[in-house]
Amino acid sequence: MKPEHFDTARLHAGYDPAAHLQSPLVPIYQTAAFGLGDTETAAAITAGTKADAYTYSRVGNPTVRAFEKRLAALDGGTDAVAVGSGMAAISYALLNVAEGGGRILAPTNIYGASLDEFRTLLPKFGIQFDFFDDINDLTTIKSLLRPETKAIYIESVANPSTEVADIAALAQIAHAAGIPLIVDNTFPTPYLCRPFEFGADIDVYSSTKGINGHGNVVSGVVIDHGQFDWNNGKFPQMTEPEFILGDEAQHKTTSFYSEFGSNAFINRIRMKYLRLFGAVMSPFDAYLALLGLETISERLSKEVQSATAIAQYLTTNPHVKHVYYSGIEKDNQLVKKYFPHGIGAILSFELAGDEEQVAKVLDNVHVFTYLPNVGDVRSLIVNPVKVTHREMPQAIRLKHQLNQQVLRLSIGLEDVQDLIADLDQAIRQAFVLPQE
Repeated sequence: MKPEHFDTARLHAGYDPAAHLQSPLVPIYQTAAFGLGDTETAAAITAGTKADAYTYSRVGNPTVRAFEKRLAALDGGTDAVAVGSGMAAISYALLNVAEGGGRILAPTNIYGASLDEFRTLLPKFGIQFDFFDDINDLTTIKSLLRPETKAIYIESVANPSTEVADIAALAQIAHAAGIPLIVDNTFPTPYLCRPFEFGADIDVYSSTKGINGHGNVVSGVVIDHGQFDWNNGKFPQMTEPEFILGDEAQHKTTSFYSEFGSNAFINRIRMKYLRLFGAVMSPFDAYLALLGLETISERLSKEVQSATAIAQYLTTNPHVKHVYYSGIEKDNQLVKKYFPHGIGAILSFELAGDEEQVAKVLDNVHVFTYLPNVGDVRSLIVNPVKVTHREMPQAIRLKHQLNQQVLRLSIGLEDVQDLIADLDQAIRQAFVLPQE
């Protein structure tokens, strides 16, 4: 029986206890490689004709595979590939779609490391970017499309401004141009938003964050909707002969599209990028991520509720200039459309003070931890310009009001009154006048 509802799938999808000695928990297959049995079985395994068979943990591992299948089910995708970090997921997805050269459209209001990769590293591999400042400026985005454009890349909820993207409208633009929409859905996770339901083609996640939820694993996931036509002439890497899929002895040649059809993208990620570049998720990390995933609904429900209360408190604090949390914008139609259960546990605010006062807030919190991560069960605070977004040029930061006075919060599972009290006392200490 295939689980039909999210809270059942998060516990059961992608795993058959009967195939693992009736263990209710996914076992940790902590091994580098797997025995091939006899030569006949070995030939079937290496040829890829034997289902659920494994050779080497860089190529595939049963613990990791259970995590991939579960995430694909929760996200509404056909398949997933787990990797060693969220940045590996982003890198593999964009390299795979624009391999050999091409252009990708992307907003400037994104995670600092992503922007740094797009500006300074991927162009060295022949992949150029056309940036836009407003994620929902559809006219500008359309004007940036070129024949060599290979994809539109967005964050469903921007880091750290929490600006919400109009996924359906952006998907329409992408599909009219014959290209996929790639969505980084890290902040909301599949629990709060499933971009495939609004036309997205590829989702990427830093499963380090809310998916795992406990701050003990660095990992990432690429998930394929399995609906995009990779045979439209714009992606020769999907239709060219691929040696590892053919049979040299029998003079057989085939391509990823011929072999896998609409699932060509995700299978190429696994068989080329994961296998050859090797940013592998370990079996133990997959086990920890699966454990975290079991409580995702309860965690995020409480975290969203607390984040909303904290954002509302911050709007009343006289020392706070602005709060960035689109979840409290009552007239935001995109939030209502895409995030009826909340946008997530991350918010930011601008302190009405100087850098010294920002430092005092960071130095005087006791419940919040000053730490560059999000999505933990513990509440976290960081100054993005100095830490998570320091790779972003000042000219771009200022376009998005990301200045030295902005602090980002990731709300965990502590009592919300304790969190508000902690912020309140730290802010008050930052604005205490020195004694004469």
